[in-house]
Amino acid sequence: MATSIKNKIKSIRELKNYTQEYMADQLGVTQAGYSKIEKGKTVLSYVKLVEIARILDVSVEDIISFDSQRYFNNFNNVKGNNNGSILINQDNNETLKTLYEDKIKLLEKLLKKTEEELYRYKKKFGPI
Repeated sequence: MATSIKNKIKSIRELKNYTQEYMADQLGVTQAGYSKIEKGKTVLSYVKLVEIARILDVSVEDIISFDSQRYFNNFNNVKGNNNGSILINQDNNETLKTLYEDKIKLLEKLLKKTEEELYRYKKKFGPI
């Protein structure tokens, strides 16, 4: 059974460990608006697909041809051990580094938003 574009986008986003909020922010839409893309409730234009591909750092062709089963079958460089840890081959160090750097940036952004919200609540309701 063929996988739809919306499911392929979601799979790639999850593999990159990006949240819907991150994607929405990058696209300049709300999280709910982005969620509609992944649920197929919004018509996805080619222009929007190009933007999503750019954010995911893949080509449109990569999204269209993405096959998660083939991806996992071909991912030989990951080996598990008895305690559930994952060891990644040297070839993937740069990719892993980039993923962690992106995750750190996202977490820093979320922390900043949380601190701003806390400041607004304290200003409105006083200290706890």
